[in-house]
Amino acid sequence: MLRQLAISALLIACALPAVARTRPHYGGTLRVETEGDPLQRPDGTARKLLLDGLTQLDEHGTVQPALAIRWTSENNDHRWQFWLRPGVHFHNGATLNSTNVIAALTAICGSGCPWTTVQPAGASIVFISDSPMPNLDALIAEDAYRIYLTDAGDGRTPACCIGTGPFELPPTPSTAFSLIANDNYWQGRPFIDKIEINGHKSIHDQWLDLTLGRADFVEVPAEQIRQAREQRLTVITSPPIELLALAVTDSGVLGNPTLRASIALAVDRAALSNVIFQKQGEITASLLPASLTGYSFLFSTERDVNKAHELRGGITPPQLLLSTEANPTMQLAAQRIALNLHEAGFNVQLAAPSQHSDMMLVRRRLAPRQPQAALTSMLRGVGVQSPVLADQPAGLYREEREFLDTHTLIPLLYLPRAYAVSGRVRDLRLASDGTPLLANVALQDAPDAIGATQ
Repeated sequence: MLRQLAISALLIACALPAVARTRPHYGGTLRVETEGDPLQRPDGTARKLLLDGLTQLDEHGTVQPALAIRWTSENNDHRWQFWLRPGVHFHNGATLNSTNVIAALTAICGSGCPWTTVQPAGASIVFISDSPMPNLDALIAEDAYRIYLTDAGDGRTPACCIGTGPFELPPTPSTAFSLIANDNYWQGRPFIDKIEINGHKSIHDQWLDLTLGRADFVEVPAEQIRQAREQRLTVITSPPIELLALAVTDSGVLGNPTLRASIALAVDRAALSNVIFQKQGEITASLLPASLTGYSFLFSTERDVNKAHELRGGITPPQLLLSTEANPTMQLAAQRIALNLHEAGFNVQLAAPSQHSDMMLVRRRLAPRQPQAALTSMLRGVGVQSPVLADQPAGLYREEREFLDTHTLIPLLYLPRAYAVSGRVRDLRLASDGTPLLANVALQDAPDAIGATQ
């Protein structure tokens, strides 16, 4: 018996150092670098740390409580009621209540909301719509619906981003864009004391700073994932969750649906995937990835220039303008598409991102992982306000087919999102839409304190 006790004590003593090494530490500063603006709407890195939504999606895309603790759906999804979490405060001390939540939601989407009206009901808010709102709990978990304070109490609109999130802007902003931990966060104080975000940094400079120990978290474009790994960077990658698609106007000369169908047949998805995006992600002609539906193979991804010529029927359209964001890879992909369309008899020129265009190469990130909610979200992102009512694969396929047959959005590729981190970073995970969950990160070399450091 004594021998067994001695062995057990020895094993516990040996395990303690390992526990100490792996237990998350409080304190330290996480250094983040991005290409974009940290506060850009709707998915800037800082916005996600400053603001919360009524609901949130976990790593598997399942809806979880956030600022709302519970909700119900009634009247065939025409009425939803969400009960607010008690005791939550904005960063300036204002109490979260139904009035300021409704004010934020109204400011966010105005007349383009998924609901017809939203109104207070004590410690809850009620959404009512003339049309059914299936999966409203998943839709309002998206970044676009994060809650911020629209009135600081003095009748003036706050300058920026007073939310309820795990981090807040310091009282006296510094030269660098810094966020400090919210000690009173409703979900528990973050491990990290501060996050410094340097925006508008090129990928080259981000990787250089990571290599030299000046950054802890940087971006890795999909087309550079292989290169990052060859450079021995520690890369974290999401599944293919970002849709690359060609948005085509249905006005002017392209109001002719046959010409839009010709454009869809002329694009060489394989070349885009193999040459420009280095075989990352998956080729698709479907709005939703194969992992969600199982029917994406029913949408043909093959290029058919002869059929494109046949559909064009000898019509020689006037010059068409194709635009995309200023990103070099997106510009290169747009050039490749313009060449494809030239081979099919179209005269296409690239336009500046701000210029009116006939076609636009876009990226649409998929957040919900439930097929009905995902299709609704994707269609709303391209201006289709009607909810998706089907919830079975056959019905979802019919709704998706009906929309894609308009050829106003031509899916091309589904791409992953990726990031590289320093050896200091511990416990970094990605949300279902590929968003880094930076609020959950700890730093290996942070002070080992029992509780938060200031």
